[in-house]
This record gives sequence, structure tokens and C-alpha cells, in this order.
Amino acid sequence: MNPENEFRSGLEEIAGHYEKIITLLGENTQRDGLLKTPMRVAKAMQILTRGYTQDPHKVLTDALFEEKYNQMVIVKDIDFFSMCEHHMLPFYGKVHVAYIPNGYITGLSKIARVVDIFSHRLQVQERLTQEIKDCIEDTLHPMGVMVVIEAKHMCMQMRGVEKQNAITTTSDFSGAFNQAKTREEFMNLLRGESKRI
Repeated sequence: MNPENEFRSGLEEIAGHYEKIITLLGENTQRDGLLKTPMRVAKAMQILTRGYTQDPHKVLTDALFEEKYNQMVIVKDIDFFSMCEHHMLPFYGKVHVAYIPNGYITGLSKIARVVDIFSHRLQVQERLTQEIKDCIEDTLHPMGVMVVIEAKHMCMQMRGVEKQNAITTTSDFSGAFNQAKTREEFMNLLRGESKRI
């Protein structure tokens, strides 16, 4: 889906619901500033949930290459935005992914695309972490996968406890990363400063 000009079915119905919501919140949907708001929000929500229409496994297999490399591959600092399914407010941060190939590698950008697809669904951070790991594991069959996500949640910043600087970190791992030494190597590489190219 091209977010600029292609939208899924149900757009008008979603806009209608938002018009009712805005009215129930006490606003006048007929004033100039709000006339087009229900449709704008409907389009935004379809863009923010476009991951439901995309196949992350296919993204990986479309760029699958046979390669004998069997050391750690790390893609770190992948920016993401997602929508918390509990309050429909954003959470955002960075995803770090490592895998150890077992005969096959994928295009590096495809790892970021997998993150993008799963994050563009209604989510909780814990499940997002696991889904990214499971997708890479099930598709590439590597010797191990590890995913770490660091995120800030607007539902904690704007409402509830209102803690603006709280960061939530989650991780999931499999295979070779079950060994503490391998996990430690990954975490040390994450903490190390990136070399300037």
C-alpha cells in the first residue's frame, strides 16, 4: 500500500466513527478546523496499521542468499513507531537485531522492513519483540536470533503516571544466544560506539 494515495476498504466507515467520537468528546465537527479531521484520522490510522496487509516472511525470502558466513550479523538502531493496543497511543524507539546465519543471509534492509511491518500493527512491546525474533528464526533458520527493543510509551508520558523519561527495554533470543557469552558479545557491540566510515 502506498500511504500517499492507496487506502484499504472501510475508510469512509472509519471516518464516520471518528466524527461520532469527536462529537461525543464535546466538539463541533462542522467548524472549519474539524471538517476534514475524521477523514484525516481515518487515513492516518490505516497508514499506522498498514502492517496487517504485508507479509514479513516474504520480505525476507525475496532477498535470500546462500552464504557460508557464520558469524554474528547485527542491524542496530532501527527507528520504529507503533501503536499501543491498550490506549491507542504511540510508542517509539529503537530495535536492535542480531542473527547468526546458517547457510543463508538476507538483505540488511529487509531486517528493518520486518520491524516496520510488525510495528505498523496494534502492538505491545513484548509481543513486537517476539514477533520480530520468530519471523527471522522461522524464515532464515539461523543458528540464533536476538532482538532488543528500547522504547518510550506515550501512554506513560501523557496519561497515567506521566513519567516522560521512562524507557522500557525488552529482549528475546534463541539458539546460540541462549549462551550468556553470545548474548554478552551482542550487548557489548550495542554499547560500543559506532565507527565512523
